[in-house]
Amino acid sequence: MSKEETYINDLIDFLSIPSISTDAAYEAEVRKGAEWLASDLRNSRMENVEIMETDGHPVVYADWLHQPDKPVFLVYGHYDVQPADSVELWTSAPFHPEIRDGKLFARGATDDKGQVLIHVKAIASLMEEDGELPVNIKLCLEGEEEIASPSLVPFVKEHRDKLACDAVLISDTPMIDEETPAIVTGLRGALAFEMEVSTAATDLHSGAYGGAVPNAAHHLVKVLDSFHDESGRVNVEGFYEGVPEVTDELREEMARIPFHEEALKGELGLTSLYGEEGYTPLEQIGLRPTLEFNGITSGYQGAGVKTVIPKVATAKVSCRLTGEQDPSHVFEKIREHVEATAPAGASVTLDKQIEAKAVTVDAGNEYIQKAGKAYEQFYKNRTLYPKEGGSIPIVEVFRNELGAEPVLMGFGLQSENMHAPDEHFHLSNFKRGIQTVKAYYKSFQED
Repeated sequence: MSKEETYINDLIDFLSIPSISTDAAYEAEVRKGAEWLASDLRNSRMENVEIMETDGHPVVYADWLHQPDKPVFLVYGHYDVQPADSVELWTSAPFHPEIRDGKLFARGATDDKGQVLIHVKAIASLMEEDGELPVNIKLCLEGEEEIASPSLVPFVKEHRDKLACDAVLISDTPMIDEETPAIVTGLRGALAFEMEVSTAATDLHSGAYGGAVPNAAHHLVKVLDSFHDESGRVNVEGFYEGVPEVTDELREEMARIPFHEEALKGELGLTSLYGEEGYTPLEQIGLRPTLEFNGITSGYQGAGVKTVIPKVATAKVSCRLTGEQDPSHVFEKIREHVEATAPAGASVTLDKQIEAKAVTVDAGNEYIQKAGKAYEQFYKNRTLYPKEGGSIPIVEVFRNELGAEPVLMGFGLQSENMHAPDEHFHLSNFKRGIQTVKAYYKSFQED
């Protein structure tokens, strides 16, 4: 069996572990995922391999530090995965990996087990070929990314010296397409909260009380509708404080990213796109903040009809933030808006759950430029440097606590169904990713 085939079989084994961090019933499986990684790192001849405990799921750490004149890289990734719901929508079982048309289908294939194993196997390959690494490498692989990394922030602060590095290498972002690599140079920040509207002490009969009492669902919808104006702009005073101007230079940079509106609509099953007026879709995603409703619940949800006036209605709300927006400040401005907007008879509470600031990276720094050149040895097109609409909250923590440059060097594709049924990873990118990471590390030998 070739080395390449062995690596793919190892990835299949790794993906067979249902390391679902969002469900306490899978705690033992998450632990099993950590143990599998630690074993594979030892087999890759990494040193000081540890399963380090946290208040939640463990962190897997390893290092190899024998190049005193070369930079130290911290490889970050996560071995936990999203739930597989709805299982009936999968073509093959989510934790029984299956290869079809050059793609490996399984939960976690691209987010993030496949991309994590690119780094582990690049290390293994270098060790097998050269008996050493061209640079110094540490790994910090967590089991809570899918639940917003609650244990990792205190872990990084506690182990700041152990994790000290020059650059943090992360593969949890997408390329533009199969032949166009991308290094993300901007991540939006994040704010997420749950809003609850309550009215009466109990649900009420709509015949006996309808028309005379407040309805929690009606009041929730009124508050939610007040969050945006007709142009798609967030209608909360102070929300845009700290948002940078979209300059002509930024617009030109975004325009270099390939984008086909009709293809996107077709892929997503949409008849039209929607967003803040005055900005292109790529600008809306990469450069502008948002306020979105992620889930709304109220009243009777069972079969048939139950004519009640609900006493409680809830909404899950998230914001993507840009520039210098402070998530705590934005949250307080939203709270003030809700208090001023809530109809009479409604009691509204907000429960903040996630917050992270935006991150911007200088695309011209050495670590990113060398990464771009490494990609171009194995892909047909030049590397692009887009702004990503998503958030990786720990990136800001690494930068603040370790003073290290993030290098967001992804090998996934937006079309690979992350968090959705039939998640998959192109094996061509798994193979080329290993070669790209090896070339990246070797490029520092020349300095």
